[in-house]
Amino acid sequence: MKTMPSSSSPAGTVLVLGGRGRFGLAAVQAFARDGWRVLAQMRPGAQAPTVTGVQWLAQAVNTPQAVADLVARVRQAGGATVVVHALNPNQYTRPAWERENGPLLQSGMAVARALTATLMLPGNVYNFGQGMPAVLLEGAPYRPTMAMGRVRTEMEEQLEAATQRGELRAVIVRAGNFYGQGQGTWLDRAMLTGIRRGKLVFPGPLDVATPWAYLPDLAQTFVALARVRETLPAFESLHFSGHTLTGRDWVNALQPLAREQGWLRQNEPLRVGGMPWPLIRALGLAMPTLGALAALRYLWKQPHRLDNRRLRERIGSEPHTPWPQALERTLQGLALLGAEGVTPLPARA
Repeated sequence: MKTMPSSSSPAGTVLVLGGRGRFGLAAVQAFARDGWRVLAQMRPGAQAPTVTGVQWLAQAVNTPQAVADLVARVRQAGGATVVVHALNPNQYTRPAWERENGPLLQSGMAVARALTATLMLPGNVYNFGQGMPAVLLEGAPYRPTMAMGRVRTEMEEQLEAATQRGELRAVIVRAGNFYGQGQGTWLDRAMLTGIRRGKLVFPGPLDVATPWAYLPDLAQTFVALARVRETLPAFESLHFSGHTLTGRDWVNALQPLAREQGWLRQNEPLRVGGMPWPLIRALGLAMPTLGALAALRYLWKQPHRLDNRRLRERIGSEPHTPWPQALERTLQGLALLGAEGVTPLPARA
């Protein structure tokens, strides 16, 4: 089995498109820590985060001229050998995905082609649809059953076709639910909204296991793959396993923590409530964001995990923060815990 390249080996220059987003910022930080020269694109007028050694480029990418301008600026800065595509639509809705995801990918592909760089893209499990198997092997067939899954499938097919034509090289890293880098995830939008009152909101049955991606680990996986990119096929699609967790795992970890924080009395159990899915579906007819969430309900009812055997063949062991540490850091990032942390949570692989 291959070993992960040493962090002391020479790094290159990476351009992160959408560097201020949740995954984008995690990628910016991970590449910078690994010694890469980092260029990070953001929307004009946005405030650049403070990350040592990063050059921020305020530049739109929504038109061919804007893309050309970005490429010119990157070339002026010395070029880039890797482009991380972390661009997302402005809204998490079906219309926004159908309208914006394709053009955003085309912009990313155009940048990578112009720079002769490898394009790296985070993927998700939407492609597999409601009939997906419990174990998702790398290379499993796509059978999307919702609009957003069809959008992602079309994007990946377009990317693969471009690599087959010799236009660029590309790597997709598929992962489960994001957490651990800012707000806007299932955790802060739903699951932990009542945690200070001693309540966990869980979107599905407590015994169903699903994959979760701690973003610092996922970003470090991108770094490891970027280092071995020349050894990969022109198109590679890999799986990041992350943490596979049930609702009971969340209860067992959060209950002692809630007691310690004073959100529960010593012997009081953590209350668990479900999502009001019928109401969400009904409101989704008029509110596109809720409609998009309603379409994801099946992911909480169908047990599934991502098998990463091919990823491990490429880089060795997958970057992996033990779940208790990842959870504690995530809660601190959401301002639910003090900077000093808490008593270590029950160990879990």
